[in-house]
Amino acid sequence: MARRPISNPLALAVLSCLYERPMYPYEITTTLRERGKDDSIRLNFGSLYSVIKSLQKHGLITEARAEREGNRPERVVYEITQQGRSEAISWLREILAVPTREYPDVEAGLSLVPMLSPDEVAALLRSRVAALDADLDTRRAALAETAAIGLPEVFTIESDYRVAMIQAERDWVHALVERLGRGDVEGQDGWREMHRLRTSGATAEEIGTAIANVLPEALRPRSGAGGGDPTA
Repeated sequence: MARRPISNPLALAVLSCLYERPMYPYEITTTLRERGKDDSIRLNFGSLYSVIKSLQKHGLITEARAEREGNRPERVVYEITQQGRSEAISWLREILAVPTREYPDVEAGLSLVPMLSPDEVAALLRSRVAALDADLDTRRAALAETAAIGLPEVFTIESDYRVAMIQAERDWVHALVERLGRGDVEGQDGWREMHRLRTSGATAEEIGTAIANVLPEALRPRSGAGGGDPTA
């Protein structure tokens, strides 16, 4: 992906608002929240001001005017520059076209499951499935409400995407829980034995031997090359 002056997705959301018309910061925040964009983009007032200053520094937006209503503090209205318009369009095209490597917490957790027992992992993942089911119910109800009032799909397309992703995760996790329950996950017996040894105070060498016994011959540590628990 191209190197950009700002990489925070909130910056693109700000540019999209100012692409429509000049706004002051609070108006940008309320516009994004009213449109439900805070479900897709992390939004808080403090970070918004930081993003606005950064956009201004890089010449993507500029101060259009200052306004004051009654005794209220003066507020600055910002507008997008031509450079900002070009950046917003280029950035959006890249986001839609080019997949990027993301690091979800659950993926990190799955990579470290041998720290826990298979039974505990299965129980934890069952809880995750229940939480995902509840989330899906809430999101589908919200989509049904917007459809009922006639809001065109183009304005909720990111919500449709999110539901599809959650459903895919839910189905995958549920299938893994079922396989763990049947003992069908390859290497599960060795995983269980490794956890038993850990919790019983076994030495690193004993745990390393247990791990080696469930690995293919080509992946086993060579004699004298060092051993121990590779997940410790």
